[in-house]
Amino acid sequence: MSTPDGYLHRAASDVPYFSADGETYLAQTQLRDIRKSRPLRVLSEEDFEFWQTYGYVVVKEAIPAEAAARLLEFTWDFQGLDPTRPEDWYTEREFRDDLDRDLYVYGFVEAYHHQLVWDSRQARRVYDAFVDVWDCEELWVTLDRLNLNPPNVRNRDRKLIAPTDTGFDIELHWDVDTTLGVLPQRVQGIIALNDTKPDHGGFQCSPELFRRFEPWKISQPADRDPIRPAVDWDEFPVVRPELKAGDLLIWNGLLAHGVARNTSESGVRSVQYLSMMPALEEAEKLRRSRVDSWRHLSTPDWNATLVGDATRHESLRYGTAALNELGEKLLGLKSWRGQEFDEATGEPECAESA
Repeated sequence: MSTPDGYLHRAASDVPYFSADGETYLAQTQLRDIRKSRPLRVLSEEDFEFWQTYGYVVVKEAIPAEAAARLLEFTWDFQGLDPTRPEDWYTEREFRDDLDRDLYVYGFVEAYHHQLVWDSRQARRVYDAFVDVWDCEELWVTLDRLNLNPPNVRNRDRKLIAPTDTGFDIELHWDVDTTLGVLPQRVQGIIALNDTKPDHGGFQCSPELFRRFEPWKISQPADRDPIRPAVDWDEFPVVRPELKAGDLLIWNGLLAHGVARNTSESGVRSVQYLSMMPALEEAEKLRRSRVDSWRHLSTPDWNATLVGDATRHESLRYGTAALNELGEKLLGLKSWRGQEFDEATGEPECAESA
């Protein structure tokens, strides 16, 4: 049922999740402990065991390498950059605020709704991988962006971002408050748009900390940082999974992770951020905002760090992406339960046979 604040508290059903913010979820059983009720579609038994033990899994060729290459070309073009002219990757620019500067340094690309972006979201192999980890078929896809991170020098140098002793750290952090008594569940993912190389930076994580989290937590002080782990990297090694163009990496929000800096001479790391979570169809305000964002190419409002492109917003560049049947459900345009939504009222029009 919907609450007065507009968020969903789900009653008992075959979807054993509920959310108060549309981003993190609560359930009786943590993702790392669930016993599958549905057969695996994409992951092998070994993949699923690795996911539950270490907090991440790599799905090879989630989208074709050729599709990743087209999306990488779009990512360059969207920013007006030429991959053959590294000298132009650091053109001086004015920033709207400190957040805008930080996002630029980290390589975020504020495009959310191009057809190529949606083609990845509505790819069956990508969807099936998230069904495997959630053990749930009724999913929504996150409306997220792209990343293009050239060498971190000049006006993309991370030293431009003032370091802090607590809180978010790009090198290693959790996505949820790990000091809570009941830990929220969150799943995130990236699709590699080019092959990873050691000096290009990119995703890194501490799988051993995930595996040993409960005993580690007991030994920590009560006032420890909830999102920045204070750990010895020798005891809890930080690793960088190898990804090829088109590979999907999915990780648990309780996996400490970050993004290593790009120390190469001229190499670039590029990904599409893409995740899925249980659909919240009863949260009408949230569902409508998702549909409106897709239809009008407006900047999604689920995360305050999504700011839209400062030079030329994507709504001025191209039209609404075409969705297949799966994409319509993953957006919230159509119901997983056989209902049609009246976009004038937001209410289900009628119940149909699934």
